[in-house]
Amino acid sequence: MSDQKNKLKAKKAILLEKDKTKIMPVIVGAAFILSAIAGVLLYLNSSKSPSTEFFTQPEKVANQITYPVSMFADGQARHFQYKDGSTIIRYFILKSSDGVIRAAFDACDVCWSSGKGYYQNGDDMVCANCGQRFSSIMINEVKGGCNPEPLVRKVSGDNLVIRVKDILDGNKYFSF
Repeated sequence: MSDQKNKLKAKKAILLEKDKTKIMPVIVGAAFILSAIAGVLLYLNSSKSPSTEFFTQPEKVANQITYPVSMFADGQARHFQYKDGSTIIRYFILKSSDGVIRAAFDACDVCWSSGKGYYQNGDDMVCANCGQRFSSIMINEVKGGCNPEPLVRKVSGDNLVIRVKDILDGNKYFSF
C-alpha cells in the first residue's frame, strides 16, 4: 500500500510540475503585455503638455504694460494674453537660470498654426506641438524655426516694461 501511495505522490508531483510549466509561459506573457501597456501609457501621458495658466493682463498705461520684477523671481514661466480686437495674442515671461527676465510670444515660425504654444519643464520651455526643448537662457537670444519668437522687453527699476506696440507685432501668429 505504501508503494502505491508513493506512486500516487510521484504522479501527483509530475502533474503539478507539468501544470507549473504550462502556466509559467502564460504568467511571463501576461507580465510582458502588462509592462508594454504600462510603458505605452506612460509615454502617452508624458508627451502631453501640462495645462497652461494664463494670468490676467494688467492695465496698460501710456501704451506700455508693466510687471513687477518680483513676480518672476521663482523662475516659473507666466503666460499672459493681450486682446487686440478679436485676436488674443499670447506670450510668456520668465526669469531664466542666468537671472535675466525674458519674454517671448507663445508661438514660433514653425508650429504657430497649431495654437499649442509652450510649457515649462524644469529650465526648458517645450513646444507643445513638436516637443522641442529650449533652454531658458536661449529665450530672446535665438529666433526662427521652432524657437519661441522673442518679445522686446526692458527692465526699468523694479518693473519689467513691454510696449503694446511690441506685443502687437505678435498679431501674425494669433490672427487666424
